[in-house]
Amino acid sequence: MEADKAEFEVWSREQRGHFEGVAEAALDAREGSLGTLTEAMRYAVLDGGKRMRAMLVYAAGRLTQARESDLDELALAVEYVHGYSLVHDDMPAMDNDVLRRGKPTAHVKYGEAVAMLAGDALQPEAFLRIARTQVAPAVKVRLMQELAYSSGRDGMCGGQAIDLLSVGKSLNEASLRHMHSLKTGALILASVRMGALAGKPELFAAAEFELNRYAKALGLAFQVIDDILDVTADTATLGKTSGKDDAHDKPTFVSLMGLDAARKLAREMEHEAGAALQILAAKGCFEDMALRLLAGAAAFVTNRKY
Repeated sequence: MEADKAEFEVWSREQRGHFEGVAEAALDAREGSLGTLTEAMRYAVLDGGKRMRAMLVYAAGRLTQARESDLDELALAVEYVHGYSLVHDDMPAMDNDVLRRGKPTAHVKYGEAVAMLAGDALQPEAFLRIARTQVAPAVKVRLMQELAYSSGRDGMCGGQAIDLLSVGKSLNEASLRHMHSLKTGALILASVRMGALAGKPELFAAAEFELNRYAKALGLAFQVIDDILDVTADTATLGKTSGKDDAHDKPTFVSLMGLDAARKLAREMEHEAGAALQILAAKGCFEDMALRLLAGAAAFVTNRKY
């Protein structure tokens, strides 16, 4: 499958514009004390970021011919969970960061208590978005299971716990891969699976194995590039504090294997993702544009500068 990064970037720019409108309308303003909480929630999820997880929902859903209105709700769900995780990760008890997406982090702007509540509130809101989809009830349950599993003990939270307990320690490659398959990869995998699940069941069944393979490779590539950018890009470009992994003595793919080997691993993961899409293309039942968008997403991830 030919990966066209430029084609993906054009599509994702338009799709992000659509998504930002959906997100703006979804978190409506409130008055009084709830207004402050809502403002902090909106601050956490609006106007920023690559929206990679949302884009994967839309692209995978296109592959299985899902309704766009359902994909809007699922894109909101994964971005709410991602947004809450960033709010909590940035807090003093975790990474103690003051900059996110080029802006002060939520706890810097609103204080720790309000920021924590904003993150807490985004979690149930994510499941309310899934409840609003028009998919079959059994599919709705599966979608909720996907998001819960990917963000809980056996997913994102578990990975973050391993990360915190690994500060100052040396991890081998297998342990590092496992940690990031939970911390970063689980929600990326869920984004792909949820988008595809919302479509035609027969298309999801035909695509599931290779989509899992694609998403797992993409998740690893995403984290490897994050580790590379932490030591090669500046704070202004990243929109977050650069060099913090080394400053916090965290194990990374760069500290484990060096820059050149880390770059090689990212390219290998892009190739792995592309190989999975080639198999889907050979089946002849999937839209070529959807496959190209997924391939372009992998190319974007491994060549990004922020």
